[in-house]
Amino acid sequence: TVPRPAKMAAPRAGFGPPLAFWSLGIVLSLLAGRGASVAEGVQTRVKQFLTSGHTNNWAVLVCTSRFWFNYRHVANTLSIYRSVKRLGIPDSHIVLMLADDMACNPRNPKPATIFSHKNMELNVYGDNVEVDYRGYEVTVENFLRVLTGRLPQSTPRSKRLLSDDRSNILIYMTGHGGNGFLKFQDSEEITNVELADAFEQMWQKRRYHELLFIIDTCQGASMYEKFYSPNILALASSQVGEDSLSHQPDLAIGVHLMDRYTYYLLEFLEDIHPASQINMNDLFRVCPPSQCVSTPGHRTDLFQRNPKSVLITDFFGSVRKVEITNNIIQLTANDTETEPSYFPDSQEAPALKYVDQLAVAQIIHQKPKQKDWHPPDGFILGLWTLILLVFFKSYGLKHLKHVF
Repeated sequence: TVPRPAKMAAPRAGFGPPLAFWSLGIVLSLLAGRGASVAEGVQTRVKQFLTSGHTNNWAVLVCTSRFWFNYRHVANTLSIYRSVKRLGIPDSHIVLMLADDMACNPRNPKPATIFSHKNMELNVYGDNVEVDYRGYEVTVENFLRVLTGRLPQSTPRSKRLLSDDRSNILIYMTGHGGNGFLKFQDSEEITNVELADAFEQMWQKRRYHELLFIIDTCQGASMYEKFYSPNILALASSQVGEDSLSHQPDLAIGVHLMDRYTYYLLEFLEDIHPASQINMNDLFRVCPPSQCVSTPGHRTDLFQRNPKSVLITDFFGSVRKVEITNNIIQLTANDTETEPSYFPDSQEAPALKYVDQLAVAQIIHQKPKQKDWHPPDGFILGLWTLILLVFFKSYGLKHLKHVF
């Protein structure tokens, strides 16, 4: 008889790892790798958060036109004012300059209101408008002084642009202009050279980090042709040789309510919210020539970032970035370093501080300024009346021919 081969003994449990253990090990390794990548991603976001290019936002909004038929220019400025406030820039960081008070104009059929849409749907004057420069205060000199910070010590904080080298500034201007100039009050004008030099002073004095300049006027592109300072984005409603046209005539008020470029710009801004990821390239396309009846222009060669990476809210909003995480963040010295300055190493960085204000002690003990004396109303007329009465009392009417 041939002996049968002995049966192979079954492996004992625990001698070799079963398939379930292998699967568990693979899952744990994948989770560990994913956890490492998530932690690395969190650290990257923290570094981007801590190295933000700007820390505050400012807006300078200027209407340069007087008279009732320029109603639309005031409405333009107040509409931009409403938008930047809605997106987070407070009144304390807005310098609003209106050359005329259309809300209180005798021709206004709705006193204390200014409308930017047909059928009086939206009152942009509202109940909480804070006008910093009004009427004849809106001059070329005051505008340049606001930009450069060359204001008297007695100027209140609400009329100052208290920006620094981490400020993103929006400058919006509207009015009547031509090739290389913008009129103020129909009595003076600012040229593109003066504006370019003012921006250069701001850069040299470290008064801005990035600047967005928008102008809605005829031949608006001529106003940014002379710019030469870094970190400036510029937009205009029309090219050299073109007019910037009005929009939305209102029969009840008797004038146009807005300009075309600003109207479509505001339509675009109405869809923006503080967390929007819409960038500047979208802003460049807000008003095509078919709608503006002019050719809007923009200039990006002075700007050191790709406009595609610049969010609209970097200039029109004031958003504080917040990242909520349950992970433990290990901060190092390199994480909290801000981006390198654009100033050369050889240039000594002065201590940055707000514009010096008048000390409180000086305000308390300051003597009131002596006002120039002027005769009261009617004083001159009364004096002449008294002289004539004395003359008639003394000489009578027969000597009147000696007077004239």
